[in-house]
Amino acid sequence: MNLQNSARRMAMCDLDGFRLTEDDALFIDFDGTLAEIGDDPNAIRLDACAALALTALAARLGGAVAILSGRDIRDLAARTPDGVWRAGGHGLEVIAPGWTPAERPDPLPDSVLAPMQAVAISHPGVRLELKGPVAALHYRAAPKAEEACLQAAQKAASSASGLVFQPGKMVVEVKPATAHKGRALRRLMDRSPFAGRRPVMLGDDTTDEDAIQAAQLLGGIGVKVGEGGSAARLRTPDPAAVRDWLAREAIH
Repeated sequence: MNLQNSARRMAMCDLDGFRLTEDDALFIDFDGTLAEIGDDPNAIRLDACAALALTALAARLGGAVAILSGRDIRDLAARTPDGVWRAGGHGLEVIAPGWTPAERPDPLPDSVLAPMQAVAISHPGVRLELKGPVAALHYRAAPKAEEACLQAAQKAASSASGLVFQPGKMVVEVKPATAHKGRALRRLMDRSPFAGRRPVMLGDDTTDEDAIQAAQLLGGIGVKVGEGGSAARLRTPDPAAVRDWLAREAIH
């Protein structure tokens, strides 16, 4: 193994030596960070041990644990423990521990969704997911459709004011510009029980970079899960390593 590969492998294991303090606030993505990404988002479930670890960490950190996800808040709430904060739709909707999500907001208009619907119909394996005012084209099962999906999302986002499109791992989303994990993290850091703590953000995808950068600008730590470029100061290889770290931290 050459020195470059050796350094890369060492960098990918940064969580092994990283410990949370009682003054930290933990922010963590769901898909690709807490749970492995799969072809069918509806089939993804959080490991029971990870759910217990998150609940224990919330108690240890005075309640300052939040899951930031692009999933609809109702979907996210059904898959994650009730004892932590949840921010769905990239921060459009936030619920505190024990809270029940409100009714699902209206989806994007048909006039906006039309290009995305057309791609989903014409490319087998492409799936259009509607998450209230956020729409996502998943093409993991049809990787050759990537360019068509990106073009459709760009066209959809440009058809109405206040919308943006954002590519991710085998997915592209159209969403309100206010759906931004970095803004969600900053808003939570302004309120109890997060205020005054050091933010620690773990994530694997493009939208998580917004929150990683926000955390580090506030004097905190970003952790990149998996490969790829990142502003994060720390790295870890995969969700399994994240879950192992959570289990260790929960008993410290």
